[in-house]
Amino acid sequence: MKYGIAIFPSKKLQDTVNSYRKRYDPHYALIAPHVTLKDPFEVNDEDELKALTRRIHEISDNVQPFNLHVYKVGSFHPVNNVIYFRIKDDEKLTHLHEQLHEENLYTDRPYSFVPHITLGQKLSDEEHRDVLESLKMTDVDYQETIDRFQLLYQLDNGSWTVFETFHLGSDKTS
Repeated sequence: MKYGIAIFPSKKLQDTVNSYRKRYDPHYALIAPHVTLKDPFEVNDEDELKALTRRIHEISDNVQPFNLHVYKVGSFHPVNNVIYFRIKDDEKLTHLHEQLHEENLYTDRPYSFVPHITLGQKLSDEEHRDVLESLKMTDVDYQETIDRFQLLYQLDNGSWTVFETFHLGSDKTS
């Protein structure tokens, strides 16, 4: 089965992102707005999944909550026509990402880690250029504290759902 790891921001930020995604992102209905911490990977049996979740709990215990600061609109063009809200680099966020890519945790990384929340993707070159220029005029400055992240799995219809939530820091509450 295919799994991934992501942060889901607050509903307020998700609502803002979805106001763009419903027009510009064909994956809008498949997953809520998120920050990808680990791209999709395969887990094939229950013992492997139990070991994975144990290790992720160890990692989450050792990373404290951090500030998520969305501060501008960006694009991955010309690599691909993705438009996103850029997230300011944060030492704890980067550390969490690195920990989730250690040797025994499915280390494939197709791209460098650029913390972001996708607004649009799979746009034609012309549409990408027009939408990006328009969105770059938007004033973006949103901050919130992140205290959890999720292990997700993909359903047969291509949508993603939460398998387990991991709280950051050893003094977490249920």
